[in-house]
Amino acid sequence: MTTLPSGFARARRWLRDHPLAFDATLAFCVLIAMICGSFADPGKGHGPTFGTRTPEVFSVLLMVLAASALVLRRRHPMAVLAVTGGLTATEYIFMDPPAPVVMSTVIALYTVASRTDRPTTWRVGLLTMGVLTVAAMVFGSTPWYSQENLGVFAWTGMASAAGDAVRSRRAFVDAIRERAERAERTREEEARRRVAEERLRIARDLHDVVAHHIALVNVQAGVAAHVMDKRPDQAKEALAHVRDASRSALNELRVTVGLLRQSGDPEAPTEPAPGLAVLDELVTTFRNAGLPVEVAGADRGPKLPAAVDLAAYRVIQEALTNVRKHAGAGARAEVSVVRVGVTAEITVLDNGRGTAARRPGTENGGSNPADGSGTGAPDGGGHGLLGMRERVTALGGALTAGPRYGGGFRVHAILPIEARTGEPEPPGPAAATGERR
Repeated sequence: MTTLPSGFARARRWLRDHPLAFDATLAFCVLIAMICGSFADPGKGHGPTFGTRTPEVFSVLLMVLAASALVLRRRHPMAVLAVTGGLTATEYIFMDPPAPVVMSTVIALYTVASRTDRPTTWRVGLLTMGVLTVAAMVFGSTPWYSQENLGVFAWTGMASAAGDAVRSRRAFVDAIRERAERAERTREEEARRRVAEERLRIARDLHDVVAHHIALVNVQAGVAAHVMDKRPDQAKEALAHVRDASRSALNELRVTVGLLRQSGDPEAPTEPAPGLAVLDELVTTFRNAGLPVEVAGADRGPKLPAAVDLAAYRVIQEALTNVRKHAGAGARAEVSVVRVGVTAEITVLDNGRGTAARRPGTENGGSNPADGSGTGAPDGGGHGLLGMRERVTALGGALTAGPRYGGGFRVHAILPIEARTGEPEPPGPAAATGERR
């Protein structure tokens, strides 16, 4: 069975969805109230009496016109106020005692106040109050200070105040709703941004893991194929390095994929993240792959923060991988890690003289600054330098990479010892032409 509150709620929703029907209903109710009020006589001593007088036909016509104008109060509020105000003033001037046509003016004035700004409400309200009150005082038979005349002033004033209050509350509610919607959009944008950053971080980590080990596997496999017939012992050693590098790559990929597959918060890793503490092991893998690497300077001070330590390790790893892939035969590399004040400077140099096909960006035409690769790269643009730059700028540091004067390549990163906790900066364009992937 339908309850009374639910029925009222449905009726309210229907009237809200059909404002013209609501205004027509309101106009009809105001007309009934004005006609009923026109049968009341204010009286002289003991208050008004009902049924002692009958409204004139002219007054009934004015009341019908005023009520009919209220149907359009939402579409033309100022025009409706002018019409109802004029009809009310006409009633006060020509009829005595006047019929309560002023009720329609009160509704129209409330509508204007609720749908315009406060200065307009003040101006229009004061004008309406003044004109109708003066008309009632001057043309009426009662004394100017009678309660009927003061009632005109009070009712029009309350209509203006009530309309202004409703408008202020409506604006306040709309502002709260807008802020809530904006906050919801901001949360959604923040969630999308975090997802994009996480995808970028995962892609960067996978690139660092795969690129280094696959490059070493490729080199050692080439060596094994080359010396398989003439020097099988050296081929076995190269295949052993291939096995070690592939095992390391599989282990790191297993850890990364395992973290991605966890439904809840990832558990703490059982192995420490790579850092400068295992720099010698990293250098050894490149030496085994045939790249002479000299550690010219290594920081021996207190351990760097975990994020800075990992970034420094990844920069060195990617830079040496690029040297092995692009510097050409006979290249040598030099690594230095120096702590200068509140920053750590990582430098990787090489003396390679690879051709344009092996050194992307050194040929005419330059490099693609968006990804740090050149048009001469046989495998297309890579993301090595881009990933290094993202790691460094995320911590508030800076990275430059480019050819050295006299030949070779230089990668230089400056990392703050206190890692920045803010949002990562977007990677800028490559600092030099001649960048490698």
